[in-house]
Amino acid sequence: MIINRQNLDQLRVGFKTAFQNQLEATGSLYGRVATTVPSTAKSETYGWLGKIPSVREWLGARVVQALNEASYSIKNKTYELTVGVDREDIEDDSLGIYTPIFQSFGESVAAWPDQLIWPLLAAGFATNCYDGQFFFDTDHPVLAADGSVTQVANTDGGSGAAWFLLDVSKVLKPLIWQLRKSGQFVALDNPTDENVFHKKEFLYGWDGRGNAGYGFWQYAWGSKQTLDKAHYAAARAGLMGMKGDFGRPLNVLANGSKPLLVVPSTLEGAALSLINAQKDSSGADNIYYNTAEVLVCTWLG
Repeated sequence: MIINRQNLDQLRVGFKTAFQNQLEATGSLYGRVATTVPSTAKSETYGWLGKIPSVREWLGARVVQALNEASYSIKNKTYELTVGVDREDIEDDSLGIYTPIFQSFGESVAAWPDQLIWPLLAAGFATNCYDGQFFFDTDHPVLAADGSVTQVANTDGGSGAAWFLLDVSKVLKPLIWQLRKSGQFVALDNPTDENVFHKKEFLYGWDGRGNAGYGFWQYAWGSKQTLDKAHYAAARAGLMGMKGDFGRPLNVLANGSKPLLVVPSTLEGAALSLINAQKDSSGADNIYYNTAEVLVCTWLG
């Protein structure tokens, strides 16, 4: 192949098409547990995470429900992916291998949010959320009905493989995917570019900006206990008993919503036996049959 502008333009279009088609065709899981929040700055502050507004009877003057009780910020980070195509492969017309490479390029970009969201969920036992506590903790501060501070848990500890029960039916899911720039396909493919002169490589890349963060801990239960009936029941009870400030029920797992039981691949069998089997190991009816949707996430192990 003669290296000229026309041929290089055709190559770029072909590479971009392979990338874009695969990007659009590749499924992702992050949207099941994370709400996408557009960003317009270097970072976003989620003061409203400190308050879940509630309807009250109008007696006297209106009561403004402040949305600035927390100061939780998510700072955007920049990510990139770059592929080099050897000039001699173009000269020799040996380009067949690059189509799957650019398809894989698209797969990798599609997985960008998953790459951040799922490790963040797993790190919730030791990473702070908006109230200054670990996302999964035993002593989240909440105001009781009488205005005193009480402590609320959304974990029962343990030391085994982590699993999670999540209410994903709310407007704001347990995690946040903050997107500043979704990114675009770019190229350094002029024959006179320095990368071609020094390394005989034509470069094709993508870059985006965003980050992952925590939403309401009240919608998530994390456990490292054995995934069995007793601990699953404790997780359900913990979520259904969640209350906001001043004792207001948050209606977690209410209105017939089915929670998401998120497990690593190592707990797939235990999760399916617990949720999808109509009978338990003793032959009795399984009272937890079909009470959750099982999501096996290989990002968790």
